[in-house]
Amino acid sequence: MVSMLIAGVDEVGRGSLAGPMVAGAVILDKPISGLKDSKMLKRNDRERLDLEIKAKAMSWAIGSVSVEEIDRLGIVEANKLVMRRAIMSLNIIPRLVRCDGYTCGCGLNEVGIIKGDQKYPEISAASIIAKVYRDDIMRKLNDLEPRYGFSRHVGYGTPEHLRNLSLFGPSIYHRKTFKPIGGAP
Repeated sequence: MVSMLIAGVDEVGRGSLAGPMVAGAVILDKPISGLKDSKMLKRNDRERLDLEIKAKAMSWAIGSVSVEEIDRLGIVEANKLVMRRAIMSLNIIPRLVRCDGYTCGCGLNEVGIIKGDQKYPEISAASIIAKVYRDDIMRKLNDLEPRYGFSRHVGYGTPEHLRNLSLFGPSIYHRKTFKPIGGAP
């Protein structure tokens, strides 16, 4: 019996120039070996852990916000919204929510923890499922719009991506309010 249901929540894609922002929320009741910040894992390790997390977690959920919502709300409010969506999609209501970074105003007992994805396994697990989900979206967007190389940089501002933006201009998948696409200098 779990005495305190604790959910971890983390987002991915905040600094990307294209694609949605995605958050994962996870309640663990069993230890899972190898959990850490998704950015510190190789793709095959993330994908293996994603399957294990989904099989072993007491509850897990994904939330997302669209490019249009990010442009309309701004990145800070969109970040809060995506985390709330993930938390509210859990099939169990947690007693405590550990948020990576800052709280999101989900209406539950929550605490923001800087670098939480490196400190708490439930936040690491949330980071991993969100990253695998978002990377898959970006590979699918690459199939629809191959000129930008989304499958390689998943929307982040790499030299390749910036070069292709200057050649082709932004696509419908780009965040129009982000510098260097159209946002403030």
